[in-house]
Amino acid sequence: MLVAMVMTIVSCSVTRDLPEGTYLLSSVRFEEDKSVPRDRRITADKDGLDTYVRQSPNKKIFGLDFYVWVYEHANPEKHDWWNNFKRKIGEEPVLLDSALTVKSVQNLETYLQTRGYFSSDVECKVDTIAKRRRVKMTYKIEQGLPTRIDSLSYDFRDSSLRSVILADTAASLLNRGDILDISRLDDERNRIAAWLNNRGYFDFTADNISYDVDTTERGHDAAVTMIVRPTLVGYDERGGQIYENNAVYRLRNINIYPTYDPMLRSTSGFKADAVIDTTYYNGLTIIRDLNTTPQLRNAVLRRTVPLYPNYIYNASQISRTNKELMSMGFFRNSKVAFERVNQGDSYLTFIGEEAEKNMLVDSRERYLDCNIYATPALKQSMKVEVEASTTSTFYGLAATLGYSNTNAFRGAEAFDISARFGFEFMYARDVEKRSAQELGLTLGLSFPRFLSPLWNKPGMKISHPRTRLELAFDHQNRPYYCRNIFTTRWAYSWQQGARSSLVIRPVDINWIDVKSVDEAFLSDIDNQYLRTSFESQLTAGLSASWVYNTQRSNFDQNVTVVRANLETAGNLLQGLEKLFSHPAEGKDYYEIFGIRYSQYVRADLSASHKIDLGHKMALAGRLFGGVGVTYGNSMGRSIPFDRMFYCGGANSMRGWVPRTLGPGNKPEVFDNTYPAQVGDVRLEANLEFRFPIWWIFNAAVFVDAGNVWYLRDTEDNNPEEVFHFDNFYRQLGLNTGVGLRIDVTFIVLRLDLGIQLHNPGRPQGERWIHNFKWKNMALNFGVGYPF
Repeated sequence: MLVAMVMTIVSCSVTRDLPEGTYLLSSVRFEEDKSVPRDRRITADKDGLDTYVRQSPNKKIFGLDFYVWVYEHANPEKHDWWNNFKRKIGEEPVLLDSALTVKSVQNLETYLQTRGYFSSDVECKVDTIAKRRRVKMTYKIEQGLPTRIDSLSYDFRDSSLRSVILADTAASLLNRGDILDISRLDDERNRIAAWLNNRGYFDFTADNISYDVDTTERGHDAAVTMIVRPTLVGYDERGGQIYENNAVYRLRNINIYPTYDPMLRSTSGFKADAVIDTTYYNGLTIIRDLNTTPQLRNAVLRRTVPLYPNYIYNASQISRTNKELMSMGFFRNSKVAFERVNQGDSYLTFIGEEAEKNMLVDSRERYLDCNIYATPALKQSMKVEVEASTTSTFYGLAATLGYSNTNAFRGAEAFDISARFGFEFMYARDVEKRSAQELGLTLGLSFPRFLSPLWNKPGMKISHPRTRLELAFDHQNRPYYCRNIFTTRWAYSWQQGARSSLVIRPVDINWIDVKSVDEAFLSDIDNQYLRTSFESQLTAGLSASWVYNTQRSNFDQNVTVVRANLETAGNLLQGLEKLFSHPAEGKDYYEIFGIRYSQYVRADLSASHKIDLGHKMALAGRLFGGVGVTYGNSMGRSIPFDRMFYCGGANSMRGWVPRTLGPGNKPEVFDNTYPAQVGDVRLEANLEFRFPIWWIFNAAVFVDAGNVWYLRDTEDNNPEEVFHFDNFYRQLGLNTGVGLRIDVTFIVLRLDLGIQLHNPGRPQGERWIHNFKWKNMALNFGVGYPF
């Protein structure tokens, strides 16, 4: 009732003070032409029709004109900080403008014509609500019959390109019978230009191609002629344009400036007191300032730049050069520039690869000098990460301090070291040990290449290869146990295409040394399966990760991210033990250094998607699923405690702090036990609506659902804690909440208040929560978005 009253008050108040005879634009929608087949139908979502409309409604929050309401509550006669603040947060109301409506119709009709629908029609329906002084606008689209390409011919005004372009017509995007779509014609121009740029034609651009379209007395058919023009090289004494046939260019000198400073006025980016050193190394001229540090070895630069003298100019190789330089992590930016060499022309009879030598041409050959300007990034950097969670009985804080060096051994090797500090405190009057501490140290060394002769299949689009060695130590002092974790990893990573990246860790070793376990704590654990996770363990295996991310190609638009992780442990050790050893006397399992090693497989998959709603608003969601299974040497035991799944915290179920939800319907623990609720299976779903408030402040409303379970139904496991397909959905935890995000460009600080709605750990009949007290909430602080 209260929510309905607020919505009514806000809705009415925003139109009360509008000028007489004006209407607030409430919504804009598009009515598509359903007589057109779906695959050719022009729609608002697919084709972005809203960009052609001159008026868009004010942004809303949950259907309320909140921003207009705030703006109108600013006193127009006062310009103090408070009223200016309301104007900045709010939005001036968008009022119906008939002239802009006419212009919007014209824009939409023009767009339809560019898509080949010259007999299309757009009609705007205006629906006014007199009492509420609002207006709804609907643009009705009638596509009509499309104009199609009846014939396609060529007019080569640059005769040297005739045989080159005609040899590639099999890859043409234009075919007889296609709709005369202007964007399709532009795509074909760009395709041909890119194809020629990769075969030495440095001067050729899409502007060298134009079209002559004849629809006279042809009805809905069009005769299309592609005109290929020579390159404009200058003007004569009378101002007339001078054209020359396009030439094929080769590279003469390859110069790189690895200490280039773009802030200096000199072309080479050197300071006045620079000590300039010029070195010729295997076809690469390296020009650097010896006073500038850090420096890269010559061999590293030569290995990174794929260009050599006398190579035919290839635009894709130029792009690859920039990517390879930036992927090293050593340079802040780079650019490749060219200078034409004034010397006599020569002629060639073919271009391209060996298989294309039958492509006869009659073209001039010229030369380019290539200059690569690369600006080093800061050699050393620091980073700080902070995460915090709190409820009525639990407080947790973790901080990570990191240092990195991008050129440890003059080969763009990245050395990094980070220290993690964690502190958790549980408020419980009847418990002596209330706090927990954690101290971790990680050392890493990355190389910008594979340090193993990995073989790549021909044609595989592998880029940015890296090798990383990592050593880590983690000391955890919990109320009921103390343990040390030693980790060693050797990893290979690379990018597969523009959107995918992979990491393979052939060496992934963890030694978990558990000490000082409280016997009373162990005796209180009825579950023998879980009790084994608090024993010393050794894991040795391999793992892999795969990430698919569309953000690089869809910047600030809809983004999809898929992450998959797979790890196995103990298989190689098990095989070697069975071949050359046998279990210790009286035991049915193998040990190494007196420790029973773990054997398991663990996998998880997460998929997130962000929908851009415009006005800096977005709807983001994530699905997560993970499972871990022990076998062989770990049969009947749990996977290591650190590899078990848990819910809660800043990036999971935000109505709970970490490790306080589940498994399944496990009864809720109050005050007397340190959080240690984990499982073999985790399912989770998250949904978040993000919207701006003002300046760098943004907000979010979210819903999370999920839980963890044990996988096997053993004698020690409570059936209510084991995953079953027929009732797991009844055991899902559910929370909602609100969050504040502070976006300072390079970092996003996040504060989320989660409110429990359904707690599966409560007694039957009390799981749906109606009293929103602090004990049913959790406050989480994090850096970056949760997904």
